[in-house]
Amino acid sequence: MATKRYFYSKGKRKTSIARARLYDKGEGNITINGKNFKEYFCSIYISNILKPLKLTNTDKLFDISLVVVGGGFSSQSDACRHAISKALVEYNPELRKSLKPEGLLTRDSRIKERKKPGLKRARRSPQWAKR
Repeated sequence: MATKRYFYSKGKRKTSIARARLYDKGEGNITINGKNFKEYFCSIYISNILKPLKLTNTDKLFDISLVVVGGGFSSQSDACRHAISKALVEYNPELRKSLKPEGLLTRDSRIKERKKPGLKRARRSPQWAKR
């Protein structure tokens, strides 16, 4: 049996890492960590993941397999969206023109700030007592 051709990409957000495979000549099935994406995420995150596909009118063109690790649901959905967007550009570089202005190809680099010595958290200092 011949394996299906796919386009691979990796997307990141906060501490989440998503690896996407867009299988050519699919029916629009999306699986995340072996589950259907509608079982894995609720409605807000589903529309977030589908945004690059709707924007490029490729929602019924691929079967998508995603593996996501780390973070919470919000950052995982953003990482999935980033990975799908990058894989779409891998499939067809012409799609970059529609994805780039929407900010879907830019990695959101905001991460948690490290704890500093002498403080309780990154910027939270211990409570000051006058007496």
